[in-house]
Amino acid sequence: MTPSGTGTDIEGGARLGWLYDSRVGPGPSIALDVVWLGVFVLLGRTSHAEGLTWPGLLRTGWPFWLGLLVGWSVARAWRRPAALVPTALVVWPVCVAVAMALRAVSGQGVAAAFIVVALAFVGLGLLGWRALAHFAPYPVGRDAPLRGPSDNGT
Repeated sequence: MTPSGTGTDIEGGARLGWLYDSRVGPGPSIALDVVWLGVFVLLGRTSHAEGLTWPGLLRTGWPFWLGLLVGWSVARAWRRPAALVPTALVVWPVCVAVAMALRAVSGQGVAAAFIVVALAFVGLGLLGWRALAHFAPYPVGRDAPLRGPSDNGT
């Protein structure tokens, strides 16, 4: 990080603040989001003693995955897929809002307690991995940059 704490210079002088991190590409980013929603669906169905059949998982999960797609589109998440701001802070509430609307129109439950749990769990994952990505020592999927004497201030 620079002394101001706003970011670091990497490859071509691009300035990356931790809130605006773009070290994880769109493919891995959408995969992490989809998998996190899958974990939410699995835990939810297990905690309510519902079967873990493919039809059951898909019935429970499709509103969230479609909501994620809408959230990614609204946020244009492919531009900065690992950014907390604005990407995750847009994708997260849009995903949950669309999922709840789809659950309501498809006859699935949307109790207030479930909405709170969904907001918390989905937020934890969609915001959490992006926050953790900042702490990677160098861009994910690339070799560590070589540092010379001029890079460390000597």
